[in-house]
Amino acid sequence: METLGGTPVFAGTRVPIQAFLDHLEAGHTLDEFLEDFPTVTREQAIGVLEHLKALLLAEA
Repeated sequence: METLGGTPVFAGTRVPIQAFLDHLEAGHTLDEFLEDFPTVTREQAIGVLEHLKALLLAEA
């Protein structure tokens, strides 16, 4: 992850992490997100999910 103007984005892109979370929250699939944002790789998206999972487990 990187930041752009203080907003976390996928590394090497201008795609905010929040856009990914909003897509998932709206019921869209990972594949649909990747189609809408082709500059984001599957590995990057899964990496964000793994990072968030680790944060949640650390809080438990």
